[in-house]
Amino acid sequence: MVEGARPLLAITMGDAAGIGPEIVIKALTEHRKAIDAVGRAVVVGDLGALERAAHIVDRTVALRPADPPFPTLLGDEAVAVHAVGALNLLSIPFGQVSAEAGAAAVAYLERAIDLAKAGAVDGIVTAPINKEAIHRAGVDFPGHTEILAERTGTDLFGLTLVAPDLAVVHLSTHLPLSEAIALVTRERVSRFIRLTHTMGRQLGYERPRIAVAGLNPHAGEEGLFGTEEREAIAPAVAEARSSGIDVMGPVSPDVVFLQARRGVYDMVLAMYHDQGHVAVKTMGFERGVNVTAGLPIVRTSVDHGTAFDIAGTGRADPTSLIEAFILAARITLNR
Repeated sequence: MVEGARPLLAITMGDAAGIGPEIVIKALTEHRKAIDAVGRAVVVGDLGALERAAHIVDRTVALRPADPPFPTLLGDEAVAVHAVGALNLLSIPFGQVSAEAGAAAVAYLERAIDLAKAGAVDGIVTAPINKEAIHRAGVDFPGHTEILAERTGTDLFGLTLVAPDLAVVHLSTHLPLSEAIALVTRERVSRFIRLTHTMGRQLGYERPRIAVAGLNPHAGEEGLFGTEEREAIAPAVAEARSSGIDVMGPVSPDVVFLQARRGVYDMVLAMYHDQGHVAVKTMGFERGVNVTAGLPIVRTSVDHGTAFDIAGTGRADPTSLIEAFILAARITLNR
């Protein structure tokens, strides 16, 4: 990135059968000033699907094909689109799982990753994909995060949800709860505390204050309700504190998120997917942003799915996508 320039971010369109194209068009038309204030955007997706979305949301917009090296400044209200393939939209109705749409959504993501690795863009912002659709397309990954990790050769990575007054890193993501519990080891917790510290620095905290949530009710209550806290979590916290990281824990999971929201902590390390997701989605669903910690490239995403139930109606809310773009720009500059 040129010093002093606004970051250039690739927005992947997501699944064409979902709300992705609609929120992309809304974000880059209704909310263009908010986008332009922090960065520059190029959409990676399908021109036809974006044109269809513009008609649905009743927005007049010029879609300008763009290939790398991308222009430094567009100079007008056009939306730059880096097209990857061409969908047969007649075979992709809204709100239905489609292998074609799933394969295309993965292709958009892979192209954006390659652009970021090559330095053609400064980061990636992703609209939602549908897990069943990508599985029907033969893609054996649970979602965006795992594809990003594999394609960038990243071993240690973590899902982070950021909402107003709350930022949560997850020790594990899409796993059965029994498997997630087995991952609560001293080594893994220790590595994720360091990952959380790095993520906090990228979010702008000079010395992030981290709370590590307990796994069991009341953080195990001194072993009465489980031993993971004293055998894995507490030793990892002590090790991290001795290295200079500002971290506390294990903190009872029924109060830790409220304490973070009140400013006691800057970041929370949750022990499994739903422990962190329930808190963030309850406290800030509309403005929640998904960030992948640990990658060599910047990636943020909306904190919601493809919303097949409202796809094609024009009712989709672009707020999370706008917040994801703003946060990606901020992280890029902090890096």
